[in-house]
Amino acid sequence: MEKSALIKEIRSKGSYLCVGLDTDLTKIPHHLLKEKDPIFEFNKQIIDATEKYCVAYKPNTAFYEALGTKGWDALEKTLDYIPRNCFTIADAKRGDIGNTSGLYAKAFFETMNFDAVTVAPYMGQDSVVPFLCYPNKWVILLALTSNAGSNDFQEINLADGDKIYERVIKISSTWAGSEQMMYVVGATKAEMLLKIRELIPKHFLLVPGVGTQGGSLAEVSKYGLNDEVGLLVNSSRGIIYASSEQDFYKSAAIEASKIASEMKIYLDNCIN
Repeated sequence: MEKSALIKEIRSKGSYLCVGLDTDLTKIPHHLLKEKDPIFEFNKQIIDATEKYCVAYKPNTAFYEALGTKGWDALEKTLDYIPRNCFTIADAKRGDIGNTSGLYAKAFFETMNFDAVTVAPYMGQDSVVPFLCYPNKWVILLALTSNAGSNDFQEINLADGDKIYERVIKISSTWAGSEQMMYVVGATKAEMLLKIRELIPKHFLLVPGVGTQGGSLAEVSKYGLNDEVGLLVNSSRGIIYASSEQDFYKSAAIEASKIASEMKIYLDNCIN
């Protein structure tokens, strides 16, 4: 998906919500376990309930890989079911030497036809470039995450005053422009978005951590929105597990609608 198409979809829906499909067999409503493919059936009903409120879906591939071939089959069916106007993200956090990365890129961009894949930058440019060889496909690079262990490396101060995550952004932003590179920035680090926006004013940011992880949508939007929107804010558990009843999809729709309604206010204020 081209950047212009993503921006158009955001403005059309008045939402920059990404729904994370972190589908866990131990958490989905019990009645679905009778289905031939309970993972896909759950995802299908979540998509039907939320697609009017969101612009992107982000399956975390670990939840599917853990189930072997059945999980991959459910992931492929889910991807095929997602409406074509929605941006699709393989949250796979890949990152390896060049020839291996090339095969990861082929898996997610050719075999499965995702729009984007999350990539870890630790091994450097040659591990990321293979993902950038696909037109209208995106790398979403891990920059500043919200987990407790992020401080172990990402916020270490370097000799010149940069933090490691800042150096990652500075260097990697020379590998591709804002038409093909996004960055992961955790919602619980919202105050750091000001600095990040100085470094990459035009790039999209994928921001997880709003909702059950305690991130503030108001703060993320205040510091992260730019004149091209520039944000995809992910919510997973707060939407997809809003209810465990048979009509769970109704609760998912309500939660997605609440977030999208708040987003519309911030978008309108940003435009005006």
